[in-house]
Amino acid sequence: MLNIPEKRKIVTGSAPVTTNGGVTCDYISMKNVIRAYIILTFTQAVGHATGIDPVQATAVAGTGAKAFAKTLPIWANEDTAASDALVKKTQAVTYNVAADIKGKKVIFQIDAEKLDVNNSFDCIGVTVDDSLQVTNLVNVEYVLEMRYPQNSVITD
Repeated sequence: MLNIPEKRKIVTGSAPVTTNGGVTCDYISMKNVIRAYIILTFTQAVGHATGIDPVQATAVAGTGAKAFAKTLPIWANEDTAASDALVKKTQAVTYNVAADIKGKKVIFQIDAEKLDVNNSFDCIGVTVDDSLQVTNLVNVEYVLEMRYPQNSVITD
């Protein structure tokens, strides 16, 4: 049985915010994380192919942030009003939502072995491109499968 409060940690990456000007979410440490899911929920009042870029860093301050070299599993629902189905997309290091006026949900899966740990990259974050639209919004949550659930992920 999956028991989210006891087996998973949920951390806010960004409260609902406009994508006008772009968004850099809070970073989290993956030191005690087996697998992370970055869940982005979009409200697009104006159509825009907004890009999403998961990144890795050497500290939760975003130090040395860089793109992933290894592709990541991605799921998306490009019209959450019409369906609750997530569609598996081609693995990649980025994803752009469709340029239409719809609610959307995008999920990236990041396994710990995708990080460049040989160069001390043990934190993750995500950036959302500038939509140039003040009425387009995004909310970001991290759902984490933890080795030690009692450990914090918001500090190094």
